[in-house]
Amino acid sequence: MRPLPRLPLRSIPRLCTISKITFRPFSQSLMVKRKSEALGDSFDIQPPSRIRKTGKMEAQPATTTIELTSKEAQLKDLLLDAAKFIDGSGSVEEPVILRWAGGWVRDKLLGIESHDIDTAINVMTGEAFALKLCELCQQPDTVKKHAIAESDVGNLHKIARNPEKSKHLETTTIKLFGYDVDFVNLRKETYTEDSRNPQMEFGTAEEDALRRDATVNALFYNLNTSKVEDFTTGLKDMKAKLIRTPLEPLQTFMDDPLRVLRLVRFASRLEFSIDPAAEEVMGDRRVLDALRMKISRERVGVEIEKMLKGNHPRKSLEYLKKLGLYHTVFTDPTHSNIPAPDISNWKLAYELFDSLRQNKTPGSIYDVLVRSDEADYYSWVLAAICPWENVGDPPYDGKGKPPPPFVTLAAREGIKASNKISDLATAAHNNRPEIMSLVTAVSEIAPFITERDRFGMAIRNWDARAGHWRLQVLYSLLVEAMEALAPGSAKSVSKDDFLHKWQLFLDHLQELDVMEAPSLKRIIDGNQLAKALGVKPGKWMAEALNVCIKWQLRHPDATDPAGAVEEVQSKRAELGIPEKK
Repeated sequence: MRPLPRLPLRSIPRLCTISKITFRPFSQSLMVKRKSEALGDSFDIQPPSRIRKTGKMEAQPATTTIELTSKEAQLKDLLLDAAKFIDGSGSVEEPVILRWAGGWVRDKLLGIESHDIDTAINVMTGEAFALKLCELCQQPDTVKKHAIAESDVGNLHKIARNPEKSKHLETTTIKLFGYDVDFVNLRKETYTEDSRNPQMEFGTAEEDALRRDATVNALFYNLNTSKVEDFTTGLKDMKAKLIRTPLEPLQTFMDDPLRVLRLVRFASRLEFSIDPAAEEVMGDRRVLDALRMKISRERVGVEIEKMLKGNHPRKSLEYLKKLGLYHTVFTDPTHSNIPAPDISNWKLAYELFDSLRQNKTPGSIYDVLVRSDEADYYSWVLAAICPWENVGDPPYDGKGKPPPPFVTLAAREGIKASNKISDLATAAHNNRPEIMSLVTAVSEIAPFITERDRFGMAIRNWDARAGHWRLQVLYSLLVEAMEALAPGSAKSVSKDDFLHKWQLFLDHLQELDVMEAPSLKRIIDGNQLAKALGVKPGKWMAEALNVCIKWQLRHPDATDPAGAVEEVQSKRAELGIPEKK
């Protein structure tokens, strides 16, 4: 969606025009900074209690306190003034109570910086509150009191419900003081036997907490009382570093199967353990079937992307294997008859990659092959789907375009990976035989390994369709590792010997100076070549230019293209170049 132009502060209500989009995944900081003190000593818990109110015993949450930054305090004061503004308007029957909910509270207690704040409201929708907030921000006294600069208030958007993709909540969001602030009413979910989508109703803070995926995500910071509220066991579980569901695990996961992946993500990101009672049912066939059929693959992909871009991607993959989630996540859910890969040795691949990441010294395997944060993420995707390499190719009757390899389907259909990643998976699969052939040749000191053009042209070919030829080499390494490092395998070798072979290959490419072969500038272009040959360009041109590139790779210091033209002349008949007219 194209952002609206920023207007002067006095025009804030116009900035708050509602726009509708179907889904906006929240963003969050992936690099975390922990407090120096132990988690268990970072906050004190006041135990829960019950009080008599309106003739009934109502739960009072366990509480603790946190210290706000100056910006957080500024935001809090503005929101509280908005609540008073609404109370004074007479538009609500009860006083407005505001709570910051979920991830921000959890991260604040952990000492992790977060710029995403979910604000839960007790008596009105998020949209209604946000519009009143924008109205208040128009008033000069409010601008002065809260020192609101023009850049402090951004555009307001409405994120529509999409139950068919398990997006059950309608949310309104606005940028305030540098924070992405979402507004939504406290709610409870009611499920019926004839519908897989919940009925959303206004609820209490306790009901809202109980419907969440994990107790550590069910905490509130009450802006009115300045206390953290825990209606479940969130504070206790924070101290125990435990991911637990607020309700019975099977019910929690069947209500929303995506929670299975969310728990994996939070456990790996926070380095918490998952409650054994939850682990026991996360791989339940009923839960897996619901995850496969009920949740859109786009949402599955979002969770996997956050795992693999997080600070502990290896731990995420460990959980997917341990809990039996692999075949549900990395597959094409629309086809039930495709084979399942053997993942018994999969851990050898992702553990090896994780160990390579620990050694980023110049010239190391990781340093040579993975050269950006994007490449690191792509590498984890390849590590995740590499078991599919050993399944074989999909059946093909020779008619039409061949189907993509299974490894591509795992990425494209399983997690809805981008076209760039899917193309990379296809190229890595298609080019692996040649990559392995050259690795073996270098290891065995084959006679042709000094042929710079052979290696340079191979690299150019690997890179031509999908780019990232280095990651294709890494993929081949990881696939081979699942067999070569497996105890008892006929081809089993030590980890040191295995890595030595691959390091030798990369060092050889460095010695040949072909690492940048894909970006090699041609010494002569097509028009120049056609003119030198005295003919018009034709179908022969692409292969003729390859001949020139090969010549250029054999003569890296040449600046005159005459030798390349002579090489093409000698292959004129072979290339199908017509004679001069």
